[in-house]
Amino acid sequence: MPRKGQHTPRVPIGDVRDPDSLYHTVLRFGAWQREKNYSEKTIEAREIYLRYFVTWCDARGLRRPQEITKPILERYQRYLFLHRKKDGQPLSTRSQHTRIVPVRALFKWLARYNHILYNPASDLELPRLEHRLPKHVLTVGEAEAVMAVPDLATPTGLRDRAMLETLYSTGIRRMELIGIHVHDLDTERGTLMVRQGKGRKDRMVPIGERALAWIGKYRDDVRPQLASGGDDGTLFLTHLSEAFTPNRLTQLVREHVDAAKLIKRGSCHLFRHTMATLMLENGADIRFIQAMLGHVSLNTTQIYTQVSIRQLKAIHTATHPGRMPVGRAVHEDAPDTDRDTLLATLDAEALEETLD
Repeated sequence: MPRKGQHTPRVPIGDVRDPDSLYHTVLRFGAWQREKNYSEKTIEAREIYLRYFVTWCDARGLRRPQEITKPILERYQRYLFLHRKKDGQPLSTRSQHTRIVPVRALFKWLARYNHILYNPASDLELPRLEHRLPKHVLTVGEAEAVMAVPDLATPTGLRDRAMLETLYSTGIRRMELIGIHVHDLDTERGTLMVRQGKGRKDRMVPIGERALAWIGKYRDDVRPQLASGGDDGTLFLTHLSEAFTPNRLTQLVREHVDAAKLIKRGSCHLFRHTMATLMLENGADIRFIQAMLGHVSLNTTQIYTQVSIRQLKAIHTATHPGRMPVGRAVHEDAPDTDRDTLLATLDAEALEETLD
């Protein structure tokens, strides 16, 4: 197993002696993305899907980017459509889409930097994605049942309760939870600074008094026991004094959800869905939910209004069911189309998270 920060050794594809092969081109594409400060997760995910493509090409005697034409790419799309997994099921439309997008990015890069004369993927039509709503969203009672699962008589149980409360209160992603440092919390203002979230963007989100109380108890009573040796300030630590890995955190949260004996299943993203849905049902404006989830971007989502952290905190306090004070809804219901779009976006994120 490679250590943290190291890459899994790559198995070469095709003729490794040819520096202009598709395989070496993919490696150079990855190096360029690192130079441009793309996130490592994005680079690694793209490489996984590009390796599928290069393997398919190699089996058909296609060795170099110059040999790839639009009809060949369309053949690859047809192959993905007809492909069957080990269980006999076809690839979902979203999975087909996910495998094609990195191929388009590769050839766009090749054409832009004059490695090929034209981009064969420029007019490639992607599969149309269906808008799916989340499979499971917890009710308030179900969320509270999960919160009550950890054994508070144990240090790790107290830690787990603090983590669950944080996910439920803020709706942050699992990688964002893993990356929280002790100084990212402002208990006086009731906010959490999410650093380098998706897209390497920082954002400040509200966090409820109850979640802060559980975090404070964990930080004061448990974390000193878990932090040993070189303490880098990571808030939530394993029994080995390390930050959680994504898979370990997913497994831990899923175990607590299963232990609550609900019909519904899920892990970290379940609380992201739940937070957004319950706050919408309690009257929060769609813009505030967008800001909390980190979907707002001046570059790509001009239709959404930027909101201040003070406004966002007020809305969070008024509409989040896990709050301490009793509040009331302060905005009219969002249109159903906006709700569906938001929830479909969350569902797409959940699928993407399973591929990390």
